[in-house]
Amino acid sequence: MKYISAAEFAVKHNIAERTARHYCACGKIDGAFLTGKTWNIPQDAPLPPRARKHGKEMPLLTILREQMTNGIKGGIYHKIQISLTYNSNHIEGSQLTEEQTRHIFETKSIIADTAPARIDDIIETNNHFRCVDYIIQHALTPLSESMICELHRILKSNTSDSTLSWFAVGAYKRIENEVGGMDTTPPHLVHQELQKLIHRYKRIKKKALDDILDFHHAFERIHPFQDGNGRVGRLIMFKECLAHHIVPFIISDSLKAFYYRGLANWPHLPGYLRDTCLTAQDSFKLWLVKFGIKG
Repeated sequence: MKYISAAEFAVKHNIAERTARHYCACGKIDGAFLTGKTWNIPQDAPLPPRARKHGKEMPLLTILREQMTNGIKGGIYHKIQISLTYNSNHIEGSQLTEEQTRHIFETKSIIADTAPARIDDIIETNNHFRCVDYIIQHALTPLSESMICELHRILKSNTSDSTLSWFAVGAYKRIENEVGGMDTTPPHLVHQELQKLIHRYKRIKKKALDDILDFHHAFERIHPFQDGNGRVGRLIMFKECLAHHIVPFIISDSLKAFYYRGLANWPHLPGYLRDTCLTAQDSFKLWLVKFGIKG
């Protein structure tokens, strides 16, 4: 059998290359497989139908809810909790190792024979586990300001930041901040700008990966909270993928530089962020194959 690349499949069927890769990651093209980071697609593979099953949650979400509810260990819920929490926190400076993160999730305790751990790192790790549970529980609930603020409240509760008079846990920032040397939305305009962003996002009837990435970029540029914006933003992306039948992804610490470059160059060079997330999505797809789950 002859195989072609995602780019060749895209040209053949007059679709975007990212769409071809998305079809592969979702398991919609029979016989497609990864070699390294390259998709190999059967030359005679047909274009998948574009219609989605509305009103029915994706199998991954069903399994995540079942495993979360029943406390199943060693499944994909377990793996996502550890990987998403470790990587997202580590990107933001947490000094906990992945093994320490695993130990906290599995035993609710910290490994004693390692270097001292910061209390905030431990608290935020446990809080992030609760955030992941929250987005699984509310995956199909339309995104709202109250939901975004609740994620921040869960993430930052009982941290040292929460004791500061100027730090608003679960509420928008009170002091101007910047991200990557760029200005963000002033505190007095955050509610207005985030409200407009959510309204614009909700008007998109069939949300694709680029729509989620576009929301994420705009959210990070607003930077509505004093701290925790990156983690809340990545949790939102994961939730929205689950809601719209898109294979989710976890930005690993190894992709951090590419991820930041992608954010800095969106939307005038969208390929940087898109390709980074598609690479992460390809890795997640391998998990789905390992656990026998259809996207």
